[in-house]
Amino acid sequence: MPGNRVLTLAETVRQQLADDILRGGLAPGARLDEIGLAKRFNLSRTPVREALRQLTATGLVEMRPRRGVIVSLPSDSALAEMFEVMGELEASCARLAALRMSPAERIRLELVHKRSRDAVRNSDRDSYRKINFEFHDAIYRGAHNAYLSSTTLGMRQRIAAFRRAQFTIPDRLAKSYQEHDAIVTAVLRADAETASELMRAHVNVVRVASSDYVHELERAAALSDGSASEEQVEGASG
Repeated sequence: MPGNRVLTLAETVRQQLADDILRGGLAPGARLDEIGLAKRFNLSRTPVREALRQLTATGLVEMRPRRGVIVSLPSDSALAEMFEVMGELEASCARLAALRMSPAERIRLELVHKRSRDAVRNSDRDSYRKINFEFHDAIYRGAHNAYLSSTTLGMRQRIAAFRRAQFTIPDRLAKSYQEHDAIVTAVLRADAETASELMRAHVNVVRVASSDYVHELERAAALSDGSASEEQVEGASG
């Protein structure tokens, strides 16, 4: 039936766009143009419109005056709440990893950490971002709690775009490495409480950087909206 086909196509578009957003392919504040998306997916605008409606309901995208649909930019309070949850989840992972990691897993954590040192020395942000994910993933897995690990990873994906923002800050690579170094030391010593506290503090630093990043995106969006309004006024008066 035509209606069912539209819904099926919309779900396909919705899933692809959701994946793009969660993986960072579509940055916060990015505009999702209905016509452009229809061309991208080689579809009519109807399933695209439905996909955007579904994404709006999930909170991944939002409708803005004069801009249309954009990838969501969370408020300060929403971002703080997301990172508060992330901090507690990662702190729990670090605490359990300090107690439960096998000798082989501890060696792997050290090796990943050493690789990140080379990225810092070379000021290689792209490599450090990738190794940073491996580092945190090793902690998640080392907790030996599948439900906690999958929940933490899911939350990490939800705020991945904001976590990446920290690496635009001068000297953040070196400071991140130092924070990781202290966490690794605590984990290897099986100092569960210290590992937990250090990880929570580490995530809080990322939260502050992410908040600044969102503010910059909001300012850029405001300037863009102002320019668009001026062009519309000039066009009408001309």
